[in-house]
Amino acid sequence: MDVQPEAVQAAEAYEAMFVPALFAQWAPRVLDGVALSPGQRVLDVACGTGVLAREAARRVGLSGAVSGLDPAPGMLAVARRSAEVVDWREGVAESLPYADGQFDAVVSQFGLMFFADRVQALREMRRVLRPAGRLAVAVWSGLETMPALLREVAVVESLAGSAAADALRAPFCLADAGRLQALANSTGWLGISVQRLAGQACFPSIRFLVEADLRGWLPLMGVELDEGLIQRILDTAESSMRNWVEPDGTARFEVSAFLLTASSPV
Repeated sequence: MDVQPEAVQAAEAYEAMFVPALFAQWAPRVLDGVALSPGQRVLDVACGTGVLAREAARRVGLSGAVSGLDPAPGMLAVARRSAEVVDWREGVAESLPYADGQFDAVVSQFGLMFFADRVQALREMRRVLRPAGRLAVAVWSGLETMPALLREVAVVESLAGSAAADALRAPFCLADAGRLQALANSTGWLGISVQRLAGQACFPSIRFLVEADLRGWLPLMGVELDEGLIQRILDTAESSMRNWVEPDGTARFEVSAFLLTASSPV
């Protein structure tokens, strides 16, 4: 199947702008939650451009096996360039194209918030795990705990409207430890734990951060802004968000996530 060039360009922007500044730091922590060993079989659900799957492949080595699943062809096109050793497949979390008990661990980094049916997705993850297999799923904590991003959303909403702002809010829609615990309980997981982890975002500049969202994230969410509006938002954000600018010009601020870990029944 041909992949639309625009989809690949959006995924390339996502990989170049977001992965080093925000997402790469979480991959080792998510994988620590499943205690991978060389030779194990791992599935990364909603793998995106593959930052988590790549780290998993490094940990399990050539004797292991890693699969990465995502519904977005553009994301997978970029992922395939980065790690040929991973089995990249297009598909959705609610209907995993794998046999029962195929994996030792299932992981997912910042994808659960976007699944159409989270209950079914967690059931599917349990289905493809071997008995006593391990699960680790990361979701963002509340936007209100990250003042820099909260300010960015306010700037975007004031200039571009609610659709663009809601696209920025979307990743934070599952920021409730109790809700995560209840989801895991309702889908048959054992040994459930939900912990809040602190991290730090580090972008080259405020302008880079906001541009990453406007050009790398909003298009993935179906929101396209014209160039003139993008420039107005960037100019306004640089002024409004200067509190998070370091002396060297980088933009640094605290972020946090919930990590759900559990195991499948024996």
